[in-house]
Amino acid sequence: MLIILDNLNSHYEIEQLTRMFTKDLSVVYGAEKQHTEQADILTVSRRDKTVCAELTFNGKVYTDTLEADDSEDKMMLDICAAVYNMYTEAFGKKLAWGMLTGVRPVRLMRNLYKKHGDIEKVKDIFKNQYFVTDEKIKLCSDIFSLQKDIIDNCRPNDYSLYISIPFCPTRCSYCSFVSVGSTNATKLMEQYVEKLCEEIKYTALTAQKAKLNLKTIYIGGGTPTAVSAEQLERIMQTVKDNFDLSKVEEYTVEAGRPDCTTREKLQIIKKLGADRVSINPQTFSDEVLKAIGRKHTHQDFVECYKTAREIGFKSINTDLIAGLPQDTVEGFENSLKGCIELGAENITVHTLTLKRASNIVTNNQNNSYADVEQMLAKNAMLGENGYVPYYMYRQKSTLQSLENVGFSQPHHESLYNIYIMEEIQTIISCGAGGVTKVVGSDGELKRIYNYKYPTEYVKDFDTILARKDEVIDVCRQFGFLND
Repeated sequence: MLIILDNLNSHYEIEQLTRMFTKDLSVVYGAEKQHTEQADILTVSRRDKTVCAELTFNGKVYTDTLEADDSEDKMMLDICAAVYNMYTEAFGKKLAWGMLTGVRPVRLMRNLYKKHGDIEKVKDIFKNQYFVTDEKIKLCSDIFSLQKDIIDNCRPNDYSLYISIPFCPTRCSYCSFVSVGSTNATKLMEQYVEKLCEEIKYTALTAQKAKLNLKTIYIGGGTPTAVSAEQLERIMQTVKDNFDLSKVEEYTVEAGRPDCTTREKLQIIKKLGADRVSINPQTFSDEVLKAIGRKHTHQDFVECYKTAREIGFKSINTDLIAGLPQDTVEGFENSLKGCIELGAENITVHTLTLKRASNIVTNNQNNSYADVEQMLAKNAMLGENGYVPYYMYRQKSTLQSLENVGFSQPHHESLYNIYIMEEIQTIISCGAGGVTKVVGSDGELKRIYNYKYPTEYVKDFDTILARKDEVIDVCRQFGFLND
């Protein structure tokens, strides 16, 4: 698909909308129209008070003419609505999330609610302006309602601490996260842990100077348990020595991979203050696990999960992925049943995302993925067993533009997941790939980036600490700190 834009200030929204129907596209401007021989073309041109949209697809032509609006945002919304309706007719399908391209539909619902003060009005906007299905509107509004009290209780100077350990035993075929294989990275891992502990100490001092209140801690990755037991203990002991854990409401460690999460490591995690772990099967099928490059079996996961229970963890999350290669609707249903039967307090269902850097894409291992929507329909089992959806997000290149949803048993919602996804609380990040987000009381957000790769992080560590000082400056700008 070739997108030709003439006299428009922005093409981002149109491009992202088009990507939900086809991944093969390019964007040019009106002056280049005469040089193209592309068969499938979307042209959007503005002339004074008129915007004309024309789609040529499979030899058919679809057109629409709009009045240009003085508000650029309103005009782009109208253009996208016209383009979406042409696409649905041309491609012969409608999307469950309509023309919504954003990753945070619940936040959009919250912003609209702030504006209109009427949730029924907001639902009507979702249905008639964005063309979202009733099923997804209900999912979104259920999560909005559940989150409301949690978010209303957030204070401007609250924050969460994120610690990144970007190592994994092996790389899963669907993964594009920054991570390093732990098998051949012994020296780098030790250097990384040493610097990470320094950053954690410096972060504690920074937060104190900024007069911030720590609410949750999340150690993620990669796979945090890919480091040695001694290294994991050193990191968590540093956290315990430098932060007041007595006031922390939630402390999570991703113990995601059973092939590197031992009893000893789980005992360390529990002993040093974490009250929540994530142990992720992704699927209960050994054949699918092998297909995605996992080096453990379903039984390995079950044993790891039971060990965590024996040690005393009262809140365990399990991740599943809908749409994995070689999986089936029946296989996904079996995985859901397995997590429910184990009694996991959180079950997070991700929809497979085909990211360019993943082996699934680079090795051309794409399936048809036609069954993914039927797989997600099986999530109804969670509601039947007392689980409720509590957070949600979408990603670019997710199969059929669908969603990732965290489900929980009552009173087991992960606060950190809500805070990070809805961007309503400051998150201070430590480690490679970490992004600190300082959130103002009016929703203004300032990002401060750590280096992406562990080698860069270690090499230029002084810069990492210098960037932490920016947190104090931003807190002062946002009015959290008066000195």
